[in-house]
Amino acid sequence: MAKITLTPTLKTEYENLFNACCIIASKLLPKVEELCGKLAANQDRYRAVGDKLGIPWFFIAVVHNMEASQSFKGHLHNGEPLKARAVQVPAGRPKSGEPPFTWEQSAEDALTMRGLGANVDWSLTGLLYQIEGYNGWGYRLHHQHVLTPYLWSFSNHYVSGKYVEDGTWSDTAVSAQCGAAVLLRRLAETHVIEFADQPRPTAGDAPLLVTYSPRKSEDAAVVKRVEDLQRWLNTFPGIFVKIDGVPGDKTALAYSQVTGSHLPGDHQA
Repeated sequence: MAKITLTPTLKTEYENLFNACCIIASKLLPKVEELCGKLAANQDRYRAVGDKLGIPWFFIAVVHNMEASQSFKGHLHNGEPLKARAVQVPAGRPKSGEPPFTWEQSAEDALTMRGLGANVDWSLTGLLYQIEGYNGWGYRLHHQHVLTPYLWSFSNHYVSGKYVEDGTWSDTAVSAQCGAAVLLRRLAETHVIEFADQPRPTAGDAPLLVTYSPRKSEDAAVVKRVEDLQRWLNTFPGIFVKIDGVPGDKTALAYSQVTGSHLPGDHQA
């Protein structure tokens, strides 16, 4: 049973962290893109399990990345080979059936043993809560100075600190695995997914306009205005724009969704 409850305070924390989340270094973006591309390519397989249980496919997808590096030869519980029952925690799973297991059998067992299904809160904050709980609450309970890398590695919310093995903590160790929230954020930015509780944005007053362009300006002042616009757009529910200073298609689309108008020079107008 979870030792942490999804309180209104925790929901606000998750939402604020997600809205401010960005990939910490440009050199990490290609890796994130590669991971997201593979998850999206296999979404039908994730959907087959998710639709049966009432679970968003992308929850299963990012957990699969974290636990088994997206290998369909590993248990969703902990990534161990499907040719036998899990040896590490949770040991002996799946309890029913005989190995070797299919990935779908293992995934369904891993999710149902945790009580995950249609009755769970699958809002954005509920997703982040369930993902953190899937890995365990050790960071939040015992190392509150570090946000769990299971969610936030590769982002501005994580620098160092991790369990190097069960029960063994290091303040200096750095996770080399992209966090699940970072993957969700990038999938949302690229319009592969959307969250059930994020309504379509309504029009509002926009900051200083910028001219549409598929390339970043060489003028630092213009770049700053674009970034300010992108930050403003990200304050609207359901809008996730990469803050990159480029007023291109995705920024223009988000601007149109929020304001009902188009950026000057927008070819989509």
